[in-house]
Amino acid sequence: MTGYGKAEYNFADHKTIVEIRSLNSKQLDLTLKVAPLFRDKEPDIRALLTAPLERGKVDVNIYTVDNGASEGATQGLTPINKEAFAYYYKELTDLQSSLNMPGNQNIMAAILRIPGVLQQTTAQESVTDEEWGLLQQAINEALTAFRAFRVQEGAALEKMFTEKLDGIARLLAEVEPYEKDRIATIRGRLMDNLSKISEQKGSITDKKVSVAYDQSRLEAELIYYLEKLDITEEKVRLKNHIKYFRETMQEEGAGVGKKLGFIAQEMGREINTLGSKSNQSEMQILDVQMKDILEQIKEQVLNVL
Repeated sequence: MTGYGKAEYNFADHKTIVEIRSLNSKQLDLTLKVAPLFRDKEPDIRALLTAPLERGKVDVNIYTVDNGASEGATQGLTPINKEAFAYYYKELTDLQSSLNMPGNQNIMAAILRIPGVLQQTTAQESVTDEEWGLLQQAINEALTAFRAFRVQEGAALEKMFTEKLDGIARLLAEVEPYEKDRIATIRGRLMDNLSKISEQKGSITDKKVSVAYDQSRLEAELIYYLEKLDITEEKVRLKNHIKYFRETMQEEGAGVGKKLGFIAQEMGREINTLGSKSNQSEMQILDVQMKDILEQIKEQVLNVL
């Protein structure tokens, strides 16, 4: 499920920022990036995050920014050792002069690549207990903001699901008039075709002859055929699935998203069977529209925990 949370704190000469972002995923796929200062705490940080996040492709970034408290440090930029730069510049230019070498425009870039010219800020070897407590608090604050974002997204998803389910229910109600007409039409067509073949031209006399048939057997076969086209059970089950989907949306806790996914699959089975039995263009059009709405539901179900 998509989400975002952020928290930060100041400690000594730096600011620590915790950012949590997530996208859709069936399982928890956690990518954790931490500043070197907190590298030895990475297993503990991962343990703090795993249970609350539950699902999603989650990126957690914990980094530090120099707040400028130390002289010469500005927003984490690496200062230049001016004495070392001046020394190497003089040595290289004197060497060029003694060897009668032409001036090199890239001499400054070359000097900056020499070890010691760019001053690397001395990183703290391990995080103190005090800062570890602040980091845990920041992680919990970021998780709180992250969950609040998810709740907001969940409310929007619930509204969308409700609208889509109403759409499927409305289309299902529109099927019923065609269903009644369809049975009458199929029965009339069968009887009409039977009446046409009951009188045929004789192969020898070229006169109309009567073809006898068992009326009771005809009725039995007709009922059997119409029962195969009956969609009453599919309609009832689809209505029950829609009701169950609405009820499941009100549940809390982990696993609701997976359950909604299973219900959506069952809805798809009933809609597919209904379409295969429709045998009428108007009903098939409604069936395709229901499938389209259901696919939109399935896409968004991945956003639910």
